[in-house]
Amino acid sequence: MKKVAIASVGVSGFNPTTPDVSYRELTYEAAVKAYNEAGIEPKDIDGFVVAAEDFCEGYSISDEYCPDQLGAVLKPVCTVPGDYLHALATAVMMIRTGVFKTVVVEGHSKLSNMKNHWSLLGFAMDPVLDRRLGESYRIIDGLEMARYLHETGTTEEQCASVVVKFRKAALKNPLASYGAVLEIEDVIRSDPIAYPLKALDVAHPIDGAIVTVLAAEDVIGDLTDKPVWIAGISWYSDSPSFETRELGYSPATRLAAKKAYQMAGIANPKGQIDLFEISDETSYKALIHAEELGLCRRGEAGFLFETGEFGPDGAVKINPSGGELGVGDLFEAKGGHKLYEVVKQLRGEAGSVQVEGATTGLVHAWRGAPSTSCVVAILKV
Repeated sequence: MKKVAIASVGVSGFNPTTPDVSYRELTYEAAVKAYNEAGIEPKDIDGFVVAAEDFCEGYSISDEYCPDQLGAVLKPVCTVPGDYLHALATAVMMIRTGVFKTVVVEGHSKLSNMKNHWSLLGFAMDPVLDRRLGESYRIIDGLEMARYLHETGTTEEQCASVVVKFRKAALKNPLASYGAVLEIEDVIRSDPIAYPLKALDVAHPIDGAIVTVLAAEDVIGDLTDKPVWIAGISWYSDSPSFETRELGYSPATRLAAKKAYQMAGIANPKGQIDLFEISDETSYKALIHAEELGLCRRGEAGFLFETGEFGPDGAVKINPSGGELGVGDLFEAKGGHKLYEVVKQLRGEAGSVQVEGATTGLVHAWRGAPSTSCVVAILKV
């Protein structure tokens, strides 16, 4: 089976609002950066994969509007209605077939186009059973957070410590929009959303685009002398039914991690992986994901974040970039941001947030309520 590596990643935007450009212009800017870094032209690329779900573009079937800005006119293009890492997995499989040698992955966010993206996403909830809970799907987050805290003994203060650590770390990241020095009480006293979830427990939206160039092992040397290998990648989806799934867990993350670890030869993730960029759309969800990735037992993550064992500067390096809470929520492209951060880390190019000596990193994405789809990728140099 062909090995697949990342040749380059280009990013643009990463601001709460980008009124001067459209999402297509953001994508074009990121694509130019990625192509220039890899020394490749669109005509030499075999295929393109885009992650999009028509939420923020302003029209339906938005994938039909992606070829121009990528240089993909009259090229094989497909769209994945999921996270950026779902599109990455699709591109990896395309290359492994042997039919494609180079594939580009694109994802973007233009949440500033949306007056209230929480309400719009509420249409993803079951119209008969769940949508009547309220106009925001954050109702589900609040219910899940309450159950997780109750069952594990985790405290609101421990969840708040996640916010404090990630937003402080983001102050060192030039891409971050929400770096801040906060106290636990600032988080606890922030406006309530759905008890016990509060405003500062939730990542705030940003606009941006990410474009990645992937290549097969027999051509990667033509594009870069710093390949980052995709050693393992897996994804799982749980039931979208709020009534039947187990709140306070993420079995899709657990299963995706198990498969990705197996593919990458990882038996001890804490000992073999140098940094973890995990989904932290909400503070409590970061704790659940750390547990489901096998970094600790259920109910222990809150204490480990609170005491500093876990975190950007901890013995277990989690979200040194500042995560979604510090950088911002890129919606469908959030996995692309995490991919970019780990690639920079493994190349020793992460600047002030660099984890010294990093050779292996984990990238994790969760689709967000009411979805339960999760992707885990292991990157190595």
